[in-house]
Amino acid sequence: MTAALALGQMRRRPTAFVGLAVALFLAIAAMTLFGSLLAADVVAPARAGEAVAGPGLMVIAAAFGEIVVLVAFFVVVNALGFAVRQQHRELALLRTVAATPRQARQLVRGQVVATTLLVSVPGWVVGTAAADRFLVELQRRGMAAPGVRVPETPLPMLVALATALTVGLAASAVAALRISRMAPAAALTASSTEHGRTGVPRLLAGIGALVGGGLLLRLAATRPAEQLDEAGQAALLGSLVLLMAVALVGPFATRVLAAVLGAPVRALGPGVGWLADANLRGYARRLSSAVVPVALLVGLSGTMSIMTATAEHAPGAPTTSVTLDTDVWLRQVELALLICFAAVSTINTLVAVTADRGREFALLRLVGATRSQLMRMLSAEAVLTTAVGVLLGAAVAGAATAAFSTAVTDSAVPDVPPSACWWIVAGAAALTVPGILATGLWAVRGPAAELAGGDRD
Repeated sequence: MTAALALGQMRRRPTAFVGLAVALFLAIAAMTLFGSLLAADVVAPARAGEAVAGPGLMVIAAAFGEIVVLVAFFVVVNALGFAVRQQHRELALLRTVAATPRQARQLVRGQVVATTLLVSVPGWVVGTAAADRFLVELQRRGMAAPGVRVPETPLPMLVALATALTVGLAASAVAALRISRMAPAAALTASSTEHGRTGVPRLLAGIGALVGGGLLLRLAATRPAEQLDEAGQAALLGSLVLLMAVALVGPFATRVLAAVLGAPVRALGPGVGWLADANLRGYARRLSSAVVPVALLVGLSGTMSIMTATAEHAPGAPTTSVTLDTDVWLRQVELALLICFAAVSTINTLVAVTADRGREFALLRLVGATRSQLMRMLSAEAVLTTAVGVLLGAAVAGAATAAFSTAVTDSAVPDVPPSACWWIVAGAAALTVPGILATGLWAVRGPAAELAGGDRD
């Protein structure tokens, strides 16, 4: 019965699961990719162990996999949390007709399992093909021995599936906790409102992540100059942990930043500007869902770009790392992968967040707002959302790169490439603003009276 309800909900609200499906697909593909490279190094013939340029296949696969897989799961947890929030009304209705908290959790778990199985085969195919292509490129650059081949074993694929299921199920337990603990009547009432405060467990987890990220940055800052790679990995991992902290305390942080940035918007547009600012501050959780992927995109890409520039211009860099050119290439590949994850998460989340507001837009139209006014309101919201995400991401990137710069140059001031940073900000705006406005145009079409009666599927 629970399985049928889970599949029925997925068929009724497919858009709610697109982001989760893409995130799980990327996670499985990434784990298959780097698991296949690890397997290739393990089963490589003895003669393939000749000296190669760069850190070696095992180190590359482990270092890349550590960061990329963590980012993939960060995206999975964010996408799953939003998918559950989109179903809050339906889950609340089930609670009012005698569904137990356990059944509500089973429903969410069933959706996670079904989505994971659905994307597993495409993820395996893409991950295996990417492993072959990446290995060929490493061999062409002399960073992997010519005799190494990706083995034909299903083990990396099975490990990727098992890990994705484990993380997805753990995330589903957290995502469904609130709705399963509420009394049925309270759950239905809360489906259309937001809590004004961040829960204590989430706040404590956020503080723990902030402390953990700070310790990782301290570790990066205290590495000797010759341990450039170790300092870079610690700084990048620290930035990711800090971004997780941003996600956990996001409603509080975004409400504060929105209040500060909303003042000029209210002054420039007394009507739509005031409404846009009120929407963002009044729905902090929704704003946080939209801002976190933008901060992820800016924070990770900014950290990677600034660390690369700092390493290239560090005093004695050529003597510090004889493989600096290969290191830079590897960082560029890692940056491309991270941007891919962050961009997909940004687009999926923003589209889903905006599309889910169809009933809200219809009610505004019924009380006199025109489509033109709603689009101007969304434009102001899009600009504010981008600004908040960029500021949070830039703060994380600034802290991480300061730690890295301290390690390699003895100065907390890194080498910041202005053109790269401007491109990062422009890229974030190009993903955010058009995505929100295009989805908004779709959400406001149709008769307002009909849309106000329920959610658009």
